[in-house]
Amino acid sequence: MEVDKMSNNEEPSNNNMLYLLAGVGIGAIIGAAAGLLFAPKAGSETRAELGDKLKEFKGKTEEWVNEQRTKRASKKALDEEVGA
Repeated sequence: MEVDKMSNNEEPSNNNMLYLLAGVGIGAIIGAAAGLLFAPKAGSETRAELGDKLKEFKGKTEEWVNEQRTKRASKKALDEEVGA
């Protein structure tokens, strides 16, 4: 059984790129949280700031998910229109 190998000229698949971006994003979040936790501030200030950042991140994530759903629905509608 022969295994297909990706040549140097081929682009990585979209899935691989998505995993890479997800890993970078998660790493950035963990790094930011660690920076906040180890910053020389009072604990209550740090917790409040971390909570604010998490709320901000949650909002941005929900916004991004909604945008992707809208794009997917638009593409699906266009595909159905073209295919009809």
